[in-house]
Amino acid sequence: MLIRPLDRKLLRDIWNLKGQAFAISLVIGAGVTMFIMYLSTFASLRLTQQTYYDRYRFAHVFASLTRAPLHLRDRAAEIPGVARVDARVVVDVTLDVPELAEPASGRLIGIPIPPQPILNDVFLRRGRFPAPGRPDEVLVSEAFAISRDLGPGDRLGAIINGRRRELEIVGIALSPEYIYSIRPGELIPDDSRFGVFWMDRSSLAAAFDMEGGFNNLALTLLPGASADDVIARVDRLLAQYGGFGAIPRALQTSHWFLDNELTQLQGVGLMLPIVFLAVAAFLLNVVLTRIVSVQREQIAALKALGYTNGELMWHFTKLSLAIGAAGGVIGTVFGSLLGSQMTELYNDFFRFPALLYGLPPGVVAAGIVVSFVAAALGAVNAVRRAATLPPAEAMRPEAPARYGRTWLERAGLEPLLSAPTRMILRNIGRHPVRAATSVVGIAAAVAMLVLGTFFLDSIDVLMDLQFNVLQRQDATVTFVEPASGRALYEMGRLPGVIHAEPMRAVPARLRAGQRSRIVSISGLLAVPELNRVVDVRTGPVRLPEGGLVLSLKLAELLDVRLGQSVTIQVLDGKRPSRDVPVTAIVEEYMGTAAYMHIDALRRLVREGESLSGAFLKVDAAHEDELYARLKAIPAVAGVSLKGTAIESFQKTLQDTFYVMIFFNLVFSGVIAFGVVYNAARVSLSERSRELASLRVLGFTRGEISFILLGELATVTILAIPLGLLLGYVFAGALVAAFNTELYRFPLVVSSRTFAFAATAVTVAATLSGLAVRRRLDHLDLVAVLKTRE
Repeated sequence: MLIRPLDRKLLRDIWNLKGQAFAISLVIGAGVTMFIMYLSTFASLRLTQQTYYDRYRFAHVFASLTRAPLHLRDRAAEIPGVARVDARVVVDVTLDVPELAEPASGRLIGIPIPPQPILNDVFLRRGRFPAPGRPDEVLVSEAFAISRDLGPGDRLGAIINGRRRELEIVGIALSPEYIYSIRPGELIPDDSRFGVFWMDRSSLAAAFDMEGGFNNLALTLLPGASADDVIARVDRLLAQYGGFGAIPRALQTSHWFLDNELTQLQGVGLMLPIVFLAVAAFLLNVVLTRIVSVQREQIAALKALGYTNGELMWHFTKLSLAIGAAGGVIGTVFGSLLGSQMTELYNDFFRFPALLYGLPPGVVAAGIVVSFVAAALGAVNAVRRAATLPPAEAMRPEAPARYGRTWLERAGLEPLLSAPTRMILRNIGRHPVRAATSVVGIAAAVAMLVLGTFFLDSIDVLMDLQFNVLQRQDATVTFVEPASGRALYEMGRLPGVIHAEPMRAVPARLRAGQRSRIVSISGLLAVPELNRVVDVRTGPVRLPEGGLVLSLKLAELLDVRLGQSVTIQVLDGKRPSRDVPVTAIVEEYMGTAAYMHIDALRRLVREGESLSGAFLKVDAAHEDELYARLKAIPAVAGVSLKGTAIESFQKTLQDTFYVMIFFNLVFSGVIAFGVVYNAARVSLSERSRELASLRVLGFTRGEISFILLGELATVTILAIPLGLLLGYVFAGALVAAFNTELYRFPLVVSSRTFAFAATAVTVAATLSGLAVRRRLDHLDLVAVLKTRE
């Protein structure tokens, strides 16, 4: 098979550019790797989620209430749009886990025994279902079992309706309702201290005086049914039975966390690769423009021999596409490998019966397409120059650049500058556009390194604010039912308690116009010492005697501003409804919150000195004694410890953000080396004849190395400050993209991060300089001097 002359030239050009082509293909490969890694993981998770939801009948609407008779289930099933209704008994209890000093929390869910198909059905991982007539046999959630090393045959204590009972684990189970299991009211999962248990429905109902009744509804909807309409009807139906407000699937805790994670995964997979591919297009533009410049006479000869502009344009485009194709292949291979590893990571974080990694053909095709698009964009300028170059003009060498004294020399510093230094400055001055593009490329590398590491600074600030400034208590105790003011006195008398502060939490629906949100309003002291309300912009906030304080994110969701009124519909007790003005809006980094002065909240719900729990400052020397006492108090529903929350938060970060930061850092390093190495190689190819001439005139290798590498060093020094500024801008854009209901990150870039980015690019420049210096040392002076400019 004959190879066309232009194709032979193409192969020679690729071979001559192999170092630069490989570096550029690595940058394209890094972008495609991130694209495929993130989006294939997203696709695998989304497919697994939908399959799991469908097979195990995950509900569309959820409703909790105090207690209702079973016949009400039939009335709920008659609501237009409802496909199926399951009435359940769901109760939170305190657990006494072996080898755990503090009390843990558990959620008991009643299921039919023998098992029947139900909504939010149970997948049995191992073991068996509870046997009929064995009221203390339970299934335990897999995450809790793994964390506490529990299995069939193990036992643990639980305070059930004020009485301690020993529960026997007979199986390990999963449910679509608890893919992501987290203790109610918290934002950080702790699988070692919160578990879900499934037991015989009749036994659980009998234990809590729920025979013939239920306190939880799960509903699925018919296709096309309006969830909002169904929720409104369910709320009206359950209002007289202590309904706490129905919620759609979108706000169900497990689904909400999982969906937020998927949304962020997809967003990162679309945003970050764009930066990498833009840098690759820039590098290709620099290299191909230089090739066209060097091959002016060849292009002219080809045109004179009858090759059309279209053929020459396609020739240089193929060179760019070949590099893009290599990057696409590299990205596809490594993207699939890393995507598989990331899916394994999520398999530990979210609990599915099976989470299998799949590489969708559409994602691979999109990755290849974006690599070709980046390559084509990089070739546009070079292709245009090749097509518009007149043959007669191209046969002549380019007019030499005009030299002139630099502004430093004109400023009177010429005597202080050596001849090589003046050569460096004058060469930069005669090619300002080329120097500027090199500065921008290296600056992009610096910016990506800042972008890859600044999250560590944000996380440090977030943790310090959350656990040292806001939450200064050691433990938070919640009660099964609201207690009298005397309970605070009793808490303060427990062993090891240094200080106790009251807390009243009231479930309520906040409504502003057409927007509403079900939240728990926290009633606190005006100026609490332990659990404080802190605006990250202004500091601690004093709660007013009247009015509502909202977090900025909740205010945005409700679209309310300072001074406007919000309708509070209390979903507990006497269920009053009242319009309350928003007296303050505070910016917080975690969750969505609403606060009131505890006395104002008590007046709103028409209660005396009631409280839902207490914040405790604890003497570490008496912790175990305190926890043992709390385990034995039937009125205590749960205990949250700040120390364990910090551990859980760090584990969550290690399982997700730190891994993503590592990947971003590696890919940013690839960009840094690729940009600097290409800048050095382009400079060498442009100045090889000039440097060879200087060698013949008597300059040493060290002197000509100083001329070449000094220019690279100057460009790098100019690029670093610009890159640090761009990195800060990119970090701000990424922080804005991570602005979710779950958490927001502060825009913090420390001097450590700036120093790391600058040092990394300096090291990359040094390595690139050494690689170019090696070529410079082996420069064939005769061959170079024979080359016509």
